[in-house]
Amino acid sequence: MPDVQPDNLSAANSGTPAPAVIQPVTPTQPRAGLGVWLRDLIISLAISAFFIIFLYQPVKVEGTSMMPSLEDQERIFVNKFVYRLEPIKRGDIVVFRYPRDPSKSYIKRVIGMAGDRIRIDGGQVYVNGEALVESYVPAEYEDTRSYPELVVPQNSYFVLGDHRSMSNDSRDFGSVNQGYIYGKAVFGYWPMEKLGRVR
Repeated sequence: MPDVQPDNLSAANSGTPAPAVIQPVTPTQPRAGLGVWLRDLIISLAISAFFIIFLYQPVKVEGTSMMPSLEDQERIFVNKFVYRLEPIKRGDIVVFRYPRDPSKSYIKRVIGMAGDRIRIDGGQVYVNGEALVESYVPAEYEDTRSYPELVVPQNSYFVLGDHRSMSNDSRDFGSVNQGYIYGKAVFGYWPMEKLGRVR
């Protein structure tokens, strides 16, 4: 039985050049590329909106009561979801609705937890009889105010501004109920020299 050879091999053997193989070129479709770009943009915007609406909220600090930790007009991100996963801790910088006017928001540092005994003697804060070490309050931001001992009520927090001589805080309006607290300051993004985690 004779061998069966491919046509191009037969042509090569016969001395006849094999025909060139031409592959059709698919024309580029700029509209398809634009559609992919728009899709990616919409997905990115949707993810950003989710983070802003449900997790992080950009806010502007107004006032000097949290200096030097946070400066007037500084922009920060507030995590609105974190306290559903973990408890509020001493030292956290929290954002809350002002108890005397819930239409306003304040930002302060948590000093006392529910059940803590808080006393301030000549500017020195005592928690449960122990002097609180506060490295975030430089000497030039201290004051000499005193505050009689109190026990922080259940589901409430005693908050102070880091700039003690310029802060309206729990020394003035009392402890803050947990229901008023809606976020934790976590990250500064403007000005650029303040870029980083809020401490």
